[in-house]
Amino acid sequence: MCGIVGYIGTRTASNILLDGLRKLEYRGYDSAGVATLLEGELHRVRAKGKLQNLQEKLEGFEHSARLGIGHTRWATHGKPEEYNAHPHTDASGRIAVVQNGIVENYRELKEELKLKGHEFSSDTDTEVIPHLIAEYMANPPEELTFLRWQSLFLEAVRLTVNRLQGAFALAMISADFPDELVVARQQAPLAIGFGQGEFFCASDTPAIVPHTNAVLPLENGELARLTPLGVEIYTFAGERLIKHPLTLNLNPVMVEKQGFKHFMLKEIHEQPRVVRTCLEAYFVDDWSGENGARSPINLGLPPDFYQDLQQIQILACGTSWHASLVGKHLLEQLAGIPTTVHYASEFRYSPSPLTSNTLTIGVTQSGETADTLAALEMEQQRRSAAAARFQPRMLGITNRTESSLARLVPQIIETHAGVEIGVAATKTFTAQLIAFYALALDLAYRRQSLSPEHLAKLLSGLRQLPAQIELILDSQEGYIEELAHNFAETQDFIFVGRGVNFPIALEGALKLKEISYIHAEGYPAGEMKHGPIALLDAKVPVVAIAMPGAVYEKVLSNAQEAKARDAQLIGVVPMNDPEAEHTFDSLLPVPPVDELLSPILAVIPLQLLAYHIAARRGLDVDQPRNLAKSVTVE
Repeated sequence: MCGIVGYIGTRTASNILLDGLRKLEYRGYDSAGVATLLEGELHRVRAKGKLQNLQEKLEGFEHSARLGIGHTRWATHGKPEEYNAHPHTDASGRIAVVQNGIVENYRELKEELKLKGHEFSSDTDTEVIPHLIAEYMANPPEELTFLRWQSLFLEAVRLTVNRLQGAFALAMISADFPDELVVARQQAPLAIGFGQGEFFCASDTPAIVPHTNAVLPLENGELARLTPLGVEIYTFAGERLIKHPLTLNLNPVMVEKQGFKHFMLKEIHEQPRVVRTCLEAYFVDDWSGENGARSPINLGLPPDFYQDLQQIQILACGTSWHASLVGKHLLEQLAGIPTTVHYASEFRYSPSPLTSNTLTIGVTQSGETADTLAALEMEQQRRSAAAARFQPRMLGITNRTESSLARLVPQIIETHAGVEIGVAATKTFTAQLIAFYALALDLAYRRQSLSPEHLAKLLSGLRQLPAQIELILDSQEGYIEELAHNFAETQDFIFVGRGVNFPIALEGALKLKEISYIHAEGYPAGEMKHGPIALLDAKVPVVAIAMPGAVYEKVLSNAQEAKARDAQLIGVVPMNDPEAEHTFDSLLPVPPVDELLSPILAVIPLQLLAYHIAARRGLDVDQPRNLAKSVTVE
């Protein structure tokens, strides 16, 4: 979850490191630091808190170094204090290391090193790494691989990473090897960027793309040596690998605010474009019900991908889990296929019994979510070891086609949202929903579970969504900003919905608590009277999603029950609905839409409400406390 960057080349390293850390600050902002090499000496500067604090400490610092590493931290082991900030060094201050991940056996290693005279100054797991490297450099084993003759530093790193247990990505420099930057990856993302006479590394590509689009993601169990002459890739066993970079299609402008106060607000406003892009990518323009066997959806999946499919299981975390719940509803109601949704973190330790002809879908915005990747890998392994009818059939839904997910599973649906900087997911959630609509409708067409007329109606409704989202943004934002003033001091919120919009109630509650720190819960509206209604009084607002359809009258009735307990009612409702106007104290109207398509519209005012309440409270919307964008540790 931490952000790491590294640079070796001809330019000033500290400037590139700081710029890269700004691009990665969404991965952690408890502390930050850089280490550079200049004239045979290692210089380290660290600061607690946001990156701005580090930048202020670097003012007046000698900036002519051409090699360095940097880090922005999301604390796991040790409080967010300067002495726990990365980079960490050995006792001599000659070796510096930055890490993303967790070393699970650090206590064992620490005790071993203490017995050899090593002293530690932090509470982190990372500090054992430079000490272990230093130990191997001072006392190399008698039997070494040929890497020793390439570089004793590289060989010491290789020996070190083979001792580490857990998930980690590392970047390391040594004052005794001033022309080398060594990096390693095991279950945590790390990529190398190839420039003209210069090389970069980072835990996420936004730190690299301002300088080059030629990127090589490292695989698990690989380390690399970056020098002014090039890049060498090795396995942890010391075997040389020949690999080639890929070209990313990322525009650096996508990671700028473009006049918006926060990235989150910019990304909320980007959703019409994102939905249009997804529709163009997935749906066939000239399809009609008379096209015979040709599906109206093109996801690029093999022709036999759905053959004999009997069940779907989805693995996800956080906002992706909420999108998956909507996906479950669509897959069952449109395609008629039984679907289960699991928290990936729970599935890892209590997987479902194996069932035949099952599709496993992993959903992760970054493609690097540790729990989701681990759950998918476990499922892949146990199915591969089982009987033929249980063999793995796997699909990923992600925003990052260069990610670990894309290399783990054979088929990917790209969500086309572009880089999302705000920690609270907005446009990536909407893009995941569109991916599930495409998957469900493709399956429904192939299974003939929808009439051509119904399918054509849903396709037409999907194509109207971008303009309808624009209408909500244009007509509602000013009102929602004013409405947010009423809730700056509120301590509790309840969100309710039913059917396909129950997951949207969960997502609305999550958005609010993520960025405003207000306690919020989402419930199925029909479950309120089974306990949660005891929470209601005049101080607890209730947000109800009441969209026309099979459960509309039921949700209105549930809202009336809350109103009878003096709760202030806020309704996400269709425009110009007299009954809704009579029921709710405040309205967040959206254009009328088919109930199955309503989640795409219903979530927009909830995103705006969460944003404006947090902004009104004066909070850091893009970097909420204790959170990071990509959860790459368990």
